[in-house]
Amino acid sequence: MKASEDCIRKIASSEVSTGISRRSALKGLVVMSIAPTVMNQLAMAQAATTALRPAPIAVEKLHHFGLRVTDVASSIAFYQDIFGASLQDRHGDTAYLRIGGGPAFFSLSPVRGGEVPGISHIGISVPDFNVDRLIAQLGEHGIREANVPAAEQGALESALQTWKGGLNKAHVGSEDDLYFADNEGLIYQLCSSTYCGSASCQSLEPPTTTGFLQLVDINHFTNYMSHRVRANQFMLELFGLEYQAYQGPNSPIVGVGDGKQFLMYVGGVEEGVPSQPGRIDHVSMSVTDFDVDSILNKLTTYGLRARENPSATPPLSHWISMRMPNRGGADEGTPELYFSDPDGLHMQLQHVDYCGGGGYLGDVCD
Repeated sequence: MKASEDCIRKIASSEVSTGISRRSALKGLVVMSIAPTVMNQLAMAQAATTALRPAPIAVEKLHHFGLRVTDVASSIAFYQDIFGASLQDRHGDTAYLRIGGGPAFFSLSPVRGGEVPGISHIGISVPDFNVDRLIAQLGEHGIREANVPAAEQGALESALQTWKGGLNKAHVGSEDDLYFADNEGLIYQLCSSTYCGSASCQSLEPPTTTGFLQLVDINHFTNYMSHRVRANQFMLELFGLEYQAYQGPNSPIVGVGDGKQFLMYVGGVEEGVPSQPGRIDHVSMSVTDFDVDSILNKLTTYGLRARENPSATPPLSHWISMRMPNRGGADEGTPELYFSDPDGLHMQLQHVDYCGGGGYLGDVCD
């Protein structure tokens, strides 16, 4: 501080050699003298704001998902024929099909109470799973504890709520089954990395067929939202995640876990209260041998048909979407392969290294 005062006195008594006027030089020194104080204040304000933010919930991987179908037995046969997936558990009329080596899975439950077939929820594993601790952490992020939703309750009525015991009163589970809904009523389940669908998971039933495609893991979920920006920000803050890649300038993908899995939120930027709930459009899974022509031939041989009209996808169809450079794909296009199941639900298949980025296999991500 003494050196600064001496410098100010010298400049006040004479012109500096650079030709800058005494007045301009003095102004600069005043700014220099107050800048550290201002910067310190800004840093303290930022630190205080950060301290007020609740800590994010640590997550591990995309772990499972649920399908609501019209005929569970027919859906089991369909998915076992294609993937050779083992039944790793049954609970009531719900079946749990293993993905890869498990315990990752997807469940098949019958539609009830006015439901339509669809992808019901996204399961995410967390370290040191503890229901009470997670409910408290969700509460810090503005997600309040509530009762299990009624079967006929609209999705938006459950927005920013958390509950345990079942997806809803028509789909009852364990007391340790913990769910929450985001701003647009999209439902997530938090679980341990060993969760396999219910309490026991000891009744593994091998499939009657080996299948012609071997699943490795869940890759991603694409969700249609009223406000995609808000949905992205919600997940970034709640789980402390980061963007993994961009599929276009306004289409970031939220990385989860291993650098390959991700969540994608697409749609509009509708302000205010959502006019309709969020929707899980499709789930993507990775396979060991991603050869587009070979997979399409196998699906066709099984009985699926090439989709003729992109605006209308009937059940048991298959199609390819080429993601071009304007959407983060390769110069020649990144092939993304889809099919629809007996209920018309959309599934995507990709190479095991697909991360939603560039390159022919979509495996180039920062």
